[in-house]
Amino acid sequence: MKVAIFSGSVYGTAEEVARHAANILKTAGFETFHNPRASLADVQAFGPQAFLAVTSTTGMGELPDNLQPLYFAIRDQLPAAWRGLPGAVIGLGDASYGDTFCGGGELMRELFGELGIREVLPMLRLDASESVTPETDAEPWLAELVTALRG
Repeated sequence: MKVAIFSGSVYGTAEEVARHAANILKTAGFETFHNPRASLADVQAFGPQAFLAVTSTTGMGELPDNLQPLYFAIRDQLPAAWRGLPGAVIGLGDASYGDTFCGGGELMRELFGELGIREVLPMLRLDASESVTPETDAEPWLAELVTALRG
């Protein structure tokens, strides 16, 4: 199965989690595509069969700048070929921000919903105020994702 990984990062943490996820998925036998600067054409050329979004949150619950061009391109086109495919989201944030905690992840969940992508696991919320090693903290959830994608 081919898994496209989208990542949005300000300081590199979400990108690190996305790279770690790609390695775990590859080890589990999946083919992955992860390019933090990917265009919609790049993703479509890969021919994804599943999706993982890993994003931090900026400002008042927005997506990081590097993910916005891809996000808006997908929203504008809503590729019909992706309807029904499995997907999941890892949101990074800081719970001290209250209502906007993991807002970037919520935006990706909403986009996946608009696309008709099936959410195979509830969004993993990684709290910067609690997590020193988010990539390690994501491992149990990623193991569940591997199982869900195989099923």
